[in-house]
Amino acid sequence: MAAPRRVDVLVPSAASWDRVGEAAEGESTRVVRTQPESRRSIAMDSNHQSNYKLSKTEKKFLRKQIKARHTLLRHEGIETVSYATQSLIVANGGLGNRVSRNQLLQVLEKCGLVDALLMPPNKPYSFVRYKTVEESKKAYDTLNGKEIVDDLGQKIILYLNFVEKAQWKELGLQALPPGLMVIEEIISSEDEKMLLESVNWTEDTDNQNFQKSLKHRTVKHFGYEFHYENNHVDKDKPLPGGLPDICDSILEKWLKEGFIKHKPDQLTVNQYEPGHGIPAHVDTHSAFEDEIVSLSLGAEIVMDFKHPGGVTVPIMLPCRSLLVMTGESRYLWTHGITPRKFDTVQASRGHKSGIITGDVEDLTLSKRGIRTSFTFRKVRQTPCNCKLPGFSFGFGPAFACYPLVCDSQMKETPTSFPESDKEASQLEQEYVHQVYEEIARHFSSTRHTPWPHIVEFLKALPSGSLVADIGCGNGKYLGINKELYMIGCDHSQNLVDICREKHYQAFVCDALAVPIRSGSCDACISIAVIHHFATAFTPVFKESLWNGDELHGSCDYLSRGLMRLCIYCCTFLPFSYLSLTHL
Repeated sequence: MAAPRRVDVLVPSAASWDRVGEAAEGESTRVVRTQPESRRSIAMDSNHQSNYKLSKTEKKFLRKQIKARHTLLRHEGIETVSYATQSLIVANGGLGNRVSRNQLLQVLEKCGLVDALLMPPNKPYSFVRYKTVEESKKAYDTLNGKEIVDDLGQKIILYLNFVEKAQWKELGLQALPPGLMVIEEIISSEDEKMLLESVNWTEDTDNQNFQKSLKHRTVKHFGYEFHYENNHVDKDKPLPGGLPDICDSILEKWLKEGFIKHKPDQLTVNQYEPGHGIPAHVDTHSAFEDEIVSLSLGAEIVMDFKHPGGVTVPIMLPCRSLLVMTGESRYLWTHGITPRKFDTVQASRGHKSGIITGDVEDLTLSKRGIRTSFTFRKVRQTPCNCKLPGFSFGFGPAFACYPLVCDSQMKETPTSFPESDKEASQLEQEYVHQVYEEIARHFSSTRHTPWPHIVEFLKALPSGSLVADIGCGNGKYLGINKELYMIGCDHSQNLVDICREKHYQAFVCDALAVPIRSGSCDACISIAVIHHFATAFTPVFKESLWNGDELHGSCDYLSRGLMRLCIYCCTFLPFSYLSLTHL
């Protein structure tokens, strides 16, 4: 018989308890009780448990600590351990919920010497490694349940658990998008002040340069008005007055120093309040020349550049810096500002502009301020000439060039459809299967919240049911109901590997040829999958009756063993097209 394994449970205050939860077979329970002034540990063998009772507040605290542990395992694949180590994971203490590096360090260092603090970007947790196990245990006993206040005045409660190692798989340093350049301190603070003062945001609206309030910002146009309804300018209707006089000398200086190649004749001034942003976009090809420059004033900002292949590169734009976009960064990569009050930035003082790296030991938060951007463009007077043959999207062979994403040239290409199943299969392989293999890790990091209706369906199934998830992705539904036996499959090997890292049962296969024996499953789900199919397929259900989220009837392959099928799809298609052939 194996030796009993001990499980740690945190109990705040000196109240008694009866039974917090049921230990697994062969496990003993260790209760860590916290006092108002000092906290102490009491080891309790499973055969000699005292008849303590917890208050409602204490039970609520315990539930949240256990939930945090389960959430980390289910959504992030992070396993905690029941014995003391040098390393802890701090749930709720992460960049993703507005806790900065300095703020967290001040709390952690009260318990001992911090050897490393890893703060993954956009995650609501951090890893801390202490010099000794004793210091780590002190942090576990004294900081569990500690309440801190973020920079917005909201209360956050920390929940700590031991982990084997404080580690994080970092992304390799990425390069700037081709054609993109950031120049720091392009103007003086005096010029910055004059530029900001040159824009009168309260002038009479009869002036043709008056500002417009958009959803996330206030804008003002000079030279030519940019029409947001069609993302274009009317080159035959210039605005009176041209660009502000103060801009003339600054633009001439940039031309002389080689930062820009053409003198702009259109200016859009955007004013962003903290928390506001702009949707990801590509400036209209046919409206402006190649070169687009943007001057950041008032406050720094992080701008996200995204490649069609799925790669996102966050770029820091310091105050008084100039962003220059030409070539691929101008025509292909989208750029935008995510609406949020804090940006994830480098903590080291030496890093100012450029890529925000994945170094989790050097990331912190920066609170946004009011930012004003001066975006200069030159209105295009001739047809767009952005064609660069042989350009590749970054996956597979070179197959696309800028005209495929150009507004002026896309209109000339009629919509085409595959002429055969073979051609359709090739398109699916190139645009679906290869893409998901490339972006699996990034895709998984953004797919962690289950759809409520799916959760409701899975939790309503009888205990012990065998359920198949066809197209399981990163497996976010495989652990919803612990009372079910769930098995997943996906075409992407990398996504299946992520499922296995979370200790889920999953294998690689084609959703149209799943090797599951007929009549073996009690239920099946296929979430946001069917719209990826490029080939034609025949519905397999006969004499079916659609009733809410249930489908009753006979099935060619799973037969009567599959009595309930729940299909959710991101596209709106007639039900006759929704099927799971060859199950």
